[in-house]
Amino acid sequence: MLSNTAQYALRAMIYLGQREGEGPIRVDEIAERLDVPRNYLSKILHTLVKAGILQSLRGPRGGFALARPAGSISLFQVVSPFDDIEARRTCLLGRRECSDLNPCVIHEHWKTTATHVARFFRETSLAEVVRDTETPA
Repeated sequence: MLSNTAQYALRAMIYLGQREGEGPIRVDEIAERLDVPRNYLSKILHTLVKAGILQSLRGPRGGFALARPAGSISLFQVVSPFDDIEARRTCLLGRRECSDLNPCVIHEHWKTTATHVARFFRETSLAEVVRDTETPA
């Protein structure tokens, strides 16, 4: 459902959420811990800085940290710079003309599911996910 990039972003944010309050975490540590290519992760994290949900600090004690409390960051805010959750509601049967006006045989079922998925991302905070995880993502 999510692109690899959005999955990496989500995993990194969960890791940073678990370390909230510890100060900046270096990209090398995050990449190693999550087994994600360092340069790719660095680009992802900088995109999240531009989105206003991470902060980046330079220097020997620099790294990345949450820009605001995990409770005020939705999963939608984490993945939306990389994936458009709302636009994911394409026809599961691959029909180009599938819509509310011209639905395929499973359109209504998928529409309901896609609506629930979008609501989950919008209404679930990073803090909720961090609270439910015991080990780093």
